[in-house]
Amino acid sequence: MSTPAPAPGPARTPGLAFILAIVLLDIAGIGLAIPVVPTLVATFTDGDLSRASVHVGTMSALYTGMMFLFSPLLGALSDRFGRKPVLLGALVVQVVSFFGAAFAPSLVLLLAVRALGGLGGASLTVAQTYIADISSHEDRAKNFGLIGAAFGIGFILGPALGGWLGAYGPNVPFIAAGVVALVNLVYGALLVPESHKPENRRAFRWAEANPLGWIVVLRRHPAVAGFAFALVWVWFGQQCMYNVWVLYTTYQFGWGPVDNGLSLAVVGITGAIVQGALIGRILGTLGERRTIVWGLAWGAASFVAYGLATQGWMMYAIIVLAAVGGASGPTLQGYVSRLVGPDQQGGVQGALTSLMSLTGILGPLIANNLFALATAPASPLPYPGAPFFLGAFFLALGAVLAARMLARAPATVAAVDDVLCHPG
Repeated sequence: MSTPAPAPGPARTPGLAFILAIVLLDIAGIGLAIPVVPTLVATFTDGDLSRASVHVGTMSALYTGMMFLFSPLLGALSDRFGRKPVLLGALVVQVVSFFGAAFAPSLVLLLAVRALGGLGGASLTVAQTYIADISSHEDRAKNFGLIGAAFGIGFILGPALGGWLGAYGPNVPFIAAGVVALVNLVYGALLVPESHKPENRRAFRWAEANPLGWIVVLRRHPAVAGFAFALVWVWFGQQCMYNVWVLYTTYQFGWGPVDNGLSLAVVGITGAIVQGALIGRILGTLGERRTIVWGLAWGAASFVAYGLATQGWMMYAIIVLAAVGGASGPTLQGYVSRLVGPDQQGGVQGALTSLMSLTGILGPLIANNLFALATAPASPLPYPGAPFFLGAFFLALGAVLAARMLARAPATVAAVDDVLCHPG
């Protein structure tokens, strides 16, 4: 009689730690670049922030574009060859990208290596799949919760560390990130087991690597497509803020990397508090529909306030007030998830993620070019806060579209979840 295989034990621990480190590195790697990239790019534009803004927008669009194009491909490759080689290959790319950005001798090479970093960052899809591979049914929710926590920590630590290290030079945060990526690469190569068993692998299919598969999904679900259209404008609005924040505060208030890193960390902290601890209370007070619509309207008003701020301390006051409107985004996405059955969730969420990535490609190009126009000498639009005003318009448009879709929605779908709205 054959001996039963031993139950999985400690061998899974290094794999989980490895994946959490990859996610944290990917997210923090994006965040740490934000406070210093404008300064780094400005070294190639003779310190001209207006000219630098255009290139910063291009850089951000390239990074997100590479993630958009290669996420499905890396996922399909991991189904064929296993998760570990794909993750290690992505880490090699990250190491090259971080050190390349730190020592790039020209703007063209800087743009190229940051685009390469987007290819490495596309491994987030594979990292999440690895978690699914190694998690038991009982541990799956807990382990994916850890992934969510790594996202949140990365969004807070990345800008803070980028600002602190950026005080020693705009290339220092990239050197630090490169060292961490290299350590994680060695750790993963030596200690982390493969999670995808050979008997579960399948032939590579190009159809599964198609980054435009979201179009088919949304055509199958017209109700989801309507709300997705509202979400697109919300995401465009958010892109207008995040991509010009450092440029705007540097130009308007003379902030440096430390000030910018701290302010972005505060954005992350206040957002985490609202979305993690207060959203249930907000839903219980306002209800789902008003949380969505009024939250987006509040966000639009906050963006106008950012664009009108005349002193740096005002930005912190607005950050705290604006965080309340952050409850609208997850509430709207949660609402959309209830429009389809459990067997359709993966496809719908993947389609929404692809749409978000598209706004991450186009948004920086629009917002950063608008900032360049607003701050150029003899500008016909001499308002540095113009990208925030545009973002406010996009958020308001998203609020109007969401309100119209909610008004048409069936009452059974629109009912507020008792667990969320009446905790305890």
